[in-house]
Amino acid sequence: MGRIPQTSLRIRRPYRALASGSAPRWGAEEAGDCRVSGHLIVAEGSGFNARLRCWIALFVASLISWASLTGAPLRASWRQSEAADKQAASAPELAQARSLLEDGQIAQAEAAIRDFLKAHADSADGHFLLGFILFREIQARGADISRRSYPPSAAEADFRGAKAKESLAEFTEGARHHVPRAFDLKIVAFDYIMLSDYNDADKWLTRASEMDPADFDIWYNLARTKYSENRFEEAIQGFQKCLTLDPKNEKAENNLGLTFAGLGRTDDAIAAYKQAIAWQADAPQKDNEPFLNLGSLLLDLDQPKEALGYLLEAKSIPPDDAKIHERLGKAYSHLDQLPQAQAELERAAALAPTVASLHFMLGQVYRREGMMEKATAELQRADELNGSHSSDAAPH
Repeated sequence: MGRIPQTSLRIRRPYRALASGSAPRWGAEEAGDCRVSGHLIVAEGSGFNARLRCWIALFVASLISWASLTGAPLRASWRQSEAADKQAASAPELAQARSLLEDGQIAQAEAAIRDFLKAHADSADGHFLLGFILFREIQARGADISRRSYPPSAAEADFRGAKAKESLAEFTEGARHHVPRAFDLKIVAFDYIMLSDYNDADKWLTRASEMDPADFDIWYNLARTKYSENRFEEAIQGFQKCLTLDPKNEKAENNLGLTFAGLGRTDDAIAAYKQAIAWQADAPQKDNEPFLNLGSLLLDLDQPKEALGYLLEAKSIPPDDAKIHERLGKAYSHLDQLPQAQAELERAAALAPTVASLHFMLGQVYRREGMMEKATAELQRADELNGSHSSDAAPH
């Protein structure tokens, strides 16, 4: 496409609705028409905001052949739009909302940016910031960190989904007025992760990495998404890229271990976990996940004695995680240390009461200890939860 014709241009637009009444879906293609008449871009057809199609057509054409754009009024309009964006971005109301967000006053930040958008509905930066604030609301509430290794409850999943769709709607509205930055696309991807849509998350994190290839956090999250898609070889490349940009990134090394384990490369996984542990040896606040993952791998390799030390170390590091107690309960059970197994599994079930597998494991330990009444109650509870599609264990 060398130039925008003066009559009509057939394009493909990159946004459509997720579902009726829901947030717009980034990246899905549908056809639509627009035409250039003088210095005005005129939309034709129906669907989600036909004007957006024309803006995209103009932007794509400008990238392909900027010099061939016809008419000085269009070029002047583009420059005026950029000037307006810069002016809005420097507005004190935006700075105030950002400051409130940085201070953790998320509700106040949302109120401030919504007030700003009432008077500046065409501010891309305003909509992008609101989209980010809505995502931060998911993070601020979050799932109970003690059960982070398990899928969220139905209520938590509903909350995440609703906020993610609200956030996506704001990013889509902002994209009508200005091209999103790499950071904006990263948050868009996080929204899709909240919706368990890893394909779209992958797409937008990939786009963000192309826009800002030096951002190690983008590579880390892209690799995490590849892992969630079981695309382990690509995940390894992403984690290694992250480590190139940010050497001794313990989280990337730990997740590299998970990925090696997913491929059955046990020795490489163990080496990666131990490296992650070594890198945080002098850290004032340690991360318990490398200890948990190494202990879990050794337990799966039928090495409960070796696993126990790492799992106990994981237990000593906050937060109190139900998965750690579950794995300790399994290790003690394999070692026939049933009172210890009982205590750990009781704690795990208390932290994650809707996980059926925890009640089943606890019931089995009670049965081995001769506590038949308790065993029956726990096994019945596991059956009830399985019948109601309980939150069961996610791969760790």
